[in-house]
Amino acid sequence: MPTYLSPGVYVEETDSGSRPIQGVGTAVAAFVGLAEKGPFNKPTLVSNWTQYNKNFGGFVEGACLAESVFGYFQNGGGNAYVVRIGEGANGNGSNGAQKQVESAPQGVLANYKVLALDPHTPPDTVRVEVTEYHNEGEEHPAGLKLVVHRDGDVVEEFPGVTTGRGKANIQTVVNASSKFVTLEQIAGRTAEDLHAGMQVALAAPAEVAMASPPARLSSEDYMGDVEDRSGIAGLEAVDEITMLCMPDLLTAYQRGAIDLDTVQVVQRAMIDHCELMGDRMAILDPPPGLNAQQVKEWRVDKAGYDSKFAALYWPWLNVAGHKCLPPSGFLAGIWGRNDDTRGVHKAPANEVVRGAIGLETQITRKEHDLLNPAGINCIRAFPGRGIRVWGARTLSSDSAWRYLNIRRLFNYLEESILENTDWVVFEPNDQALWAKLRRTVNAFLVNEWRKGALFGLTPAEAFYVKCDDETNPAEGIDAGEVVCEIGVAPVKPAEFVVFRLSQFSGGTSLVAE
Repeated sequence: MPTYLSPGVYVEETDSGSRPIQGVGTAVAAFVGLAEKGPFNKPTLVSNWTQYNKNFGGFVEGACLAESVFGYFQNGGGNAYVVRIGEGANGNGSNGAQKQVESAPQGVLANYKVLALDPHTPPDTVRVEVTEYHNEGEEHPAGLKLVVHRDGDVVEEFPGVTTGRGKANIQTVVNASSKFVTLEQIAGRTAEDLHAGMQVALAAPAEVAMASPPARLSSEDYMGDVEDRSGIAGLEAVDEITMLCMPDLLTAYQRGAIDLDTVQVVQRAMIDHCELMGDRMAILDPPPGLNAQQVKEWRVDKAGYDSKFAALYWPWLNVAGHKCLPPSGFLAGIWGRNDDTRGVHKAPANEVVRGAIGLETQITRKEHDLLNPAGINCIRAFPGRGIRVWGARTLSSDSAWRYLNIRRLFNYLEESILENTDWVVFEPNDQALWAKLRRTVNAFLVNEWRKGALFGLTPAEAFYVKCDDETNPAEGIDAGEVVCEIGVAPVKPAEFVVFRLSQFSGGTSLVAE
């Protein structure tokens, strides 16, 4: 309470008691694969096909990352993060994996190549300048002064260095003590062009386009390392991702760069990553060329995945101008389109696959009966209705998490509440705080119920929020904990629509009086 010292009228702003919860994004994809160009192992945001093409190039024979990202945007996908892998993989003799000419920003100063010591130095932030230069025979002894600028400020000075041999040699001195740059003498060039005022800003190195994908890859290329921010593990640092796709994993298997065991190791790593993060789904692709019986045997007997954070789609898609492609990128776009038009609570099924002109395998209803209970979401062609997604299940054996929209709805609710209640931290843990929490969460869930995401004729039937003395006993308060218990009744999809028809005797009979 403020202290009033003189008579007058005062205006005070009061806390309304509730903080609105804003829903988080539900459809941000991450793609890990092989690209024509671009940075390695750096999650790069792209919001449309033009941005992808500018950063990572176009289509590459033997890989399908570009086609899959194109299918993602074509089907309604929004933002996506692309991670290019393959750096250091064994090539095939002709620029197998695309590599940069240098790993750090560079420049040329007369007969010296100047390289940034830190490969992550942003281009043009380091500038090297010759501020003084004296030729041999002039009034002063032969020598020069080199200055290093960073972000416009002088950070290092090297006076009295020479281009000749000895301890004062410019390359020897700079390489021994500089914290920002290193020098490499360029064979065949001389120092004759050196003069006072010469300078160079270190720029990003040129790139060599990938002629073809690496002949061999390993699981480590895909899985990466969290400390190096590479591969799948590097995506832990990008919180907004909700979907993970790796279509190039299966094209690598198709051309013999990896074996099927490696495919399964990497797909399990995808699932492990999504379970660890708790707010994203892995969209898996099956091996190519399988019929209905074979894909069921692979999924049930060979792979044996069991996770509520993963989904599998089959068969591969035939796209104009290309061979059959894994469906994951296209499905990620459909998930985004479904979320925009209907909401995350709606199962992302009975949706047209844009860009698909055929399927690798056409299946019958009996074959579908075999696959659906195993969690294999089929893509089917219907006469007059196009190619549609005809399944919406996770790979979980737990019936409570059977449907994709249930898992994704809970991801959305949990992340929205988590991100919008950090104001609670360090607040006094008392009845007033509990009441604020109840009002905040109640208001959010009422809005979700009105959108049709929760089941019930009234909010009381659709959800409950409990935060009181019962959920917060004295020992919990002493431990610094505040517990808010929330229960919701999600709307489940009408997967099996049953009409019961029966025959009965209709009409009326006239009875004579």
